[in-house]
Amino acid sequence: MSGVFHPRPNPIVAAMYTARDMDVDVIVMHGPSGCSFMASRPLENAGVRVVTSSMKDSDLIFGGGTSLERALKEAKERFNPHTIAVIGTCASTIIGDDIKAVIGRVDMGDTICFPIDCHGCLENNTEGAIRALTAGAKAGIIPKEEADRQAKLLRAATALERTRGMTAKAYLSPAVSPTKLSVCRRIADTLSAGGKVAVVMLAKKELAYRFADMFAAVEEARRKLGGTVFTVGNLDAGKGLPRIRRYCADILGDLESNDVKLDRIIGGLDEYAVVGDAMAEEVRAFAPDLTVVLGICHGYPLLGEDCILITDQPRELRNYLQQGLSAVGEAGSHGMVMGAEHIVTLETAQTLRELI
Repeated sequence: MSGVFHPRPNPIVAAMYTARDMDVDVIVMHGPSGCSFMASRPLENAGVRVVTSSMKDSDLIFGGGTSLERALKEAKERFNPHTIAVIGTCASTIIGDDIKAVIGRVDMGDTICFPIDCHGCLENNTEGAIRALTAGAKAGIIPKEEADRQAKLLRAATALERTRGMTAKAYLSPAVSPTKLSVCRRIADTLSAGGKVAVVMLAKKELAYRFADMFAAVEEARRKLGGTVFTVGNLDAGKGLPRIRRYCADILGDLESNDVKLDRIIGGLDEYAVVGDAMAEEVRAFAPDLTVVLGICHGYPLLGEDCILITDQPRELRNYLQQGLSAVGEAGSHGMVMGAEHIVTLETAQTLRELI
């Protein structure tokens, strides 16, 4: 990834999100109050308390142990949490603060408090998530077997990005999405002509709450226009970290309440980088005239002119458009789904509904 010029996700933020997915109650960032601020706010919308040790100039000289002790005592007194994860930052790493030792000096009572050794200069953002998983397993928050499984999947995701995603190119500028109307017309026209449409979702974490709306919209179009629809998604509620499994259960419940049932469920939301081939095999058997691919679209191996790609990432959208693929973007999706418990309306899905 050394040749990538555009900004990439931060390992510290990856560690924060992974702590959230392990159902940690409080995250203490051992660093300046502004560190990862934009990630902290939506995490609190998801029910996780995020506080900082508010390191100052003097802490960079004399050490930030006292500031961290103060933050831990305040978090324990104010929130009385079952679990606290203390996540390192660039500042605390550079000065060599021993977070584990500081935790040992504070009476945390029955609160499980554990350190996550992390900073922003790790080569891959997924390394921050792996370090969080390792720390969580060591603290007894998750089984070691699950931490090892997650680490393997994260390395597969890193490889996927390096070969076919945003890190396969030195620079990608954010793209403005083409109109949703044109792609929705293709879906409607295919169904109206009695054709076959496959809808494939390779979603990551909470973004599934938004992408899953397309399953419902295409099924509504089929009921009105005709044709045949085949649906497959990575929504196995029996796989993944605790919070991620709940996402799957929420979404499947919402779809079922609208009389929508996926034809195939292949993999969990953490397996988007490794289930594309299995999904493609099922889709080949269906032999669709048109395939709608949602989420991490480059995880699906059969992308071509008979596909419509829907992504939430403006740079990934540029990547797809440069390849001549038909793609649209759902900008701002991540902020919409933080803390969600039900499917969130997708603009492309709503456009299809209005069209029919």
